[in-house]
Amino acid sequence: MGNGVKWLYMVFFGEYEVSFTAPGRIILPKKLRELLKGNVLVLSKGFDSCLSGYDKEDWETRAKSLLGVSLLEKENLDKKRFLFASAVYLEIDDQGRFVIPRNLLLYANLEGKACIIGAGDHFEVWDVKKWQIYLKDVKS
Repeated sequence: MGNGVKWLYMVFFGEYEVSFTAPGRIILPKKLRELLKGNVLVLSKGFDSCLSGYDKEDWETRAKSLLGVSLLEKENLDKKRFLFASAVYLEIDDQGRFVIPRNLLLYANLEGKACIIGAGDHFEVWDVKKWQIYLKDVKS
């Protein structure tokens, strides 16, 4: 990252409105794309009807820690099912584009445009209207 400083942690930040360039195909903004190690990301259902995106290596580290969670606690089991059932590995092309699978598009109600936001340790893909409503709710 400039001035010879090497970040120990990737921090996704910012808010970007992007358009779909084909059915399900969207571009990951360069500022977020630069934080990924390689050209593969993991996308899964997120909470609040958005999608959550992770660096592949970071996702695999987190997944290992989730595997150690007790299956005897229903809440933990529910979270594992929710995350793992929807997780997909997606390849990003040279222009920064990737295709979101239909089940995830439907879950997040995505079409036409989306808002991609940095959320610290991951990024999220939101329907633009839902994101605006979420922001209003947070402010009140």
